[in-house]
Parts: sequence; structure tokens; C-alpha cells
Amino acid sequence: MNPAAYLEMAEAESSHWWFCGRRVVLAAVMQNLHLPRDAKILEVGCGTGGNLDTLAEFGGVSAFEMDDNARAIAASKTDNRYELKAGHCPDAIPFQGRLFDLICMFDVLEHIEQDTETLAALKRLLSVNGRILITVPAYQWLFGSHDRFLHHKRRYAAGELRQKIAAAGLVSEKLTYFNTLLFPLAAAVRLKDKLLGSASPSGTGVPPSPINALFKAMFGSERFLLQYFNLPFGVSLLCVLKAAEGTPRQPE
Repeated sequence: MNPAAYLEMAEAESSHWWFCGRRVVLAAVMQNLHLPRDAKILEVGCGTGGNLDTLAEFGGVSAFEMDDNARAIAASKTDNRYELKAGHCPDAIPFQGRLFDLICMFDVLEHIEQDTETLAALKRLLSVNGRILITVPAYQWLFGSHDRFLHHKRRYAAGELRQKIAAAGLVSEKLTYFNTLLFPLAAAVRLKDKLLGSASPSGTGVPPSPINALFKAMFGSERFLLQYFNLPFGVSLLCVLKAAEGTPRQPE
């Protein structure tokens, strides 16, 4: 990711509606997973650490991040409460020999060239009933300056992601679009940037407080919908995955 993007993320992730709303949705999804009380949780690509405290509500948290600056920010902002290591996917994943009840990748997979191989490598770190929870940006036709700024390799359609999941030896328990209510606005902004050839993305800063609060509430409210059904479109995709039957386990 662009180093400037890490600084922007560190400043925005505590208050920007997108980060806050996503955490509300993800917390509701994790609540429905009925994890063990002492669940072992791994965040892959923790960035500047904005999700670590939320994950800690569900178990003991470890994480890894390839960028030294981002990892230092994460350690500082969380007072070194979590086990943070250097690493990258798919061939330098730390914590080998350990198994996790939940592995999380929140808008990380799109940064990795070898995405299928990464999913296959993470599968080997799952406990017997472990799950992988991932989010990725949706629709390649929305790819633009925002994605280039964040060093995305791609955006995903549901069918493409489902194929990669299967190729990695995983099974999806839930695969849904989300950030649906704000999709028309987000799509309009992204398409405007594409049509105008904007060098820098629009709408990345924290909007005025009333708008920020409204967008956060709208995004977060999707947690109620996702309890009952999958959403047919959205800015992002969310998946809950488990290992296919017969997957070998590494010893703890």
C-alpha cells in the first residue's frame, strides 16, 4: 500500500464512517459465529491496527503486517497489547505450527498477487472448526484512482471469488455483498473519478459530522439484514469460509 495511505488510514480509521460501519457489521458477523470463549484469532495484514480491539472482544488476538511503519503504528496505538509480527502472504506467514479459530483478512486479499495461494496457505492454520472471515472490494468496473492509490491488484465479483475459494480447498458458509445501501452514491463517485480521469480519489476524507454519522448508521444497519439473507450487490464482498472436508491439519 502507498505509505501515504497508511498515514491516512491511521488518522481516519477511528472516526471515518466506512471504517466504523464496517467494524459494526463485522462484529455482528463474528457474534453469529459462536466462537469458543477462549478463541484464538489471527488478523492477516492488520495495517495500522484499527480492528485489533474489536477482534479482542471475541478472543486472544495475534496479527501480522508486512509494512514496518504500519506495524509500528498498530503497536503504539494499542499499547503493545497484541502479538504483532512481520510477515506477508503467501510464502512468509508467521505463526506456523499454531492453529486459529478465526483468521481475518479485512480488505487485504486484493493487495496480493497470489490470492488463491494465500487462501490455501491460511487454510492450513485453521483449527478443526476454524473459520476465515474476509472482506474485499467488489466489481472490477469500479476500479479507479482509489484502488490505484491503495495499490489494489483487483476488485472481485462474487462468482470469481467463489471460484478462487474452491480452488484453495475452502467452502463458503456465507458469501454476500455488503455496503449496499450506500452503493449508488459510492458507485457514482467512483465512476465520476474514472470519467474525469482524476489522479486522486474523491471522498476519502472524513465528511462533516452529520453526514459521517448518517453514513455510519446506514452502513452499520446492514448487520440486521445480513442475519437473515445475503445482499445482492454492494461496494464490497464479505465471506465466511471453512476448510473443505479432508483438509490436513498441522500440529499445534
